[in-house]
Amino acid sequence: MLWNNHASDLWRYFTIYLRREIAKRAGLTQKDAREQSRVSFGKVAEYQKRGAVHFHAVIRFDGPEGPDTPPPYWATLDLLTDAIRAAAARVAVDVPPARYRPDPDQPVRREPARTLRWGTELDVQRIKAFGDGEELTEQAVASYVAKYATKAAETTGAVDRRIGNKEALVLLDVPDHPRRLMEACLDLHALYPDRKLRDWAHMLGFRGHFSTKSRRYSTTLGALRQVRADYRAAQQRAALGLPDLDDNPEATTLVLSHWTYAGHGYTPGESWLASRIAKDIRLNRETAREALAGMPDPDDWEVSA
Repeated sequence: MLWNNHASDLWRYFTIYLRREIAKRAGLTQKDAREQSRVSFGKVAEYQKRGAVHFHAVIRFDGPEGPDTPPPYWATLDLLTDAIRAAAARVAVDVPPARYRPDPDQPVRREPARTLRWGTELDVQRIKAFGDGEELTEQAVASYVAKYATKAAETTGAVDRRIGNKEALVLLDVPDHPRRLMEACLDLHALYPDRKLRDWAHMLGFRGHFSTKSRRYSTTLGALRQVRADYRAAQQRAALGLPDLDDNPEATTLVLSHWTYAGHGYTPGESWLASRIAKDIRLNRETAREALAGMPDPDDWEVSA
């Protein structure tokens, strides 16, 4: 959970080191490298079933004025690939040791210092085209990235809103594995209050955006979100057995109603109150069952007049 929580920092340092490694391999200063080319990227976060966050990114060389100008002669795919691997190996985020005593009568909780790095599953692939000779358009890049962006935290069994306490996880019937991960976030919050792990427990500690891009990357986040929405709509149509709209270009969509977002779930205070009420109800039921179990059988009752 600490790794998820610091994943955005790992990516930020990666982009810094990447530009340094590119300049180093091109034999230029960082200033000269920036004046001759721009490194552009679009990135999305993907949740694995085990709860870890993975990043998928499309990185490219642009000319000094952006994608409308060609990159310099030295900005090759081999140089970019080598720089990506070197930058990823350099990234390290130090997490200081932490201690917390919840109560004077309880022992001190301690966490050791840690150094967080990228894992070993770094896969760098050259993207020339999508499919059989399909042109590398911005829409194609958005489609490529969007298929990973559909895997949000809910795919791990987590919930889609903030939680106030561990009792809420019982009420929401969260599966065992994601429940333990979310409980770990709640437990670690007191040790690392500045990381706001309690606020992001429903995201398994991850506090970044699902998609980000560099300033000059021409695939807008709006395009990514639209492709993501289209992808999910196509999934739903296939699940319901509905026809593909692309097969009928004359088809139209009739809007029957328009919905606006009002809110969801309990507030942290309401969540705590609901969990206490549920706990009291369970306790009353258990007490009643125990009392009934200790009563004599009705056939053994003595009746006196």
